[in-house]
Amino acid sequence: QVQFVESGGGLVQPGGSLRLSCQASGFTFSSSMMDWYRQAPGKQRELVARIFTAGSTYYRDSVKGRFTISRDNAKSMIYLQMNSLKSDDTAVYYCNKGPMFSSSWGQGTQVTVSS
Repeated sequence: QVQFVESGGGLVQPGGSLRLSCQASGFTFSSSMMDWYRQAPGKQRELVARIFTAGSTYYRDSVKGRFTISRDNAKSMIYLQMNSLKSDDTAVYYCNKGPMFSSSWGQGTQVTVSS
């Protein structure tokens, strides 16, 4: 069964950094594009970043230049390096496979940016 376990979230001041990790299992990781999503209180879940099998990437405009997605196929893991964090980045962050996500969402990891 497809499974995702997110970690690395926490409380950080504006301008700070966090590195999120996602452990994936239950599918052929190296053949799948991988995504980071986030969901803020009262808002819909939104795609934050995507990494394709060959390593090319996509970012939504609001995080471009601040976030970096990467993958480690040997460990079936993806990462999200988050720099210059803003209050608007506060959300629960989730990983999933693409292009069409699995219904097996993980618990996510909470990121709170506040002074």
